[in-house]
Amino acid sequence: MQRLICGGLLLVCLIVPATARSEGGAAVKIDNFTFSPVKLSIAKGTEVTWTNDDDIPHTIVLTGIGVRSKAIDTDKTFAYRFDKAGTFAYICGLHPQMHGQVVVK
Repeated sequence: MQRLICGGLLLVCLIVPATARSEGGAAVKIDNFTFSPVKLSIAKGTEVTWTNDDDIPHTIVLTGIGVRSKAIDTDKTFAYRFDKAGTFAYICGLHPQMHGQVVVK
């Protein structure tokens, strides 16, 4: 029975889209030239932290609002607090084929 419950919880975690509450934070991992999750839904006031797990530097460029990080080396982070509702697209400024989206409600 315990395995069934744990398996069900794992399935729910895999199916439900990534979300975060304003009192906590949200995380995006950078690995193998991808952002994970690619689309992140958060509450207004949430800070998102990008962590570079790749072997080379990356940057975060929030294209619509003019925010740009410095180069993020391996195992380093960049954080930004989203205080306005909306949909915010971002790319890696060094590798523009890498893209993601933050939806703020």
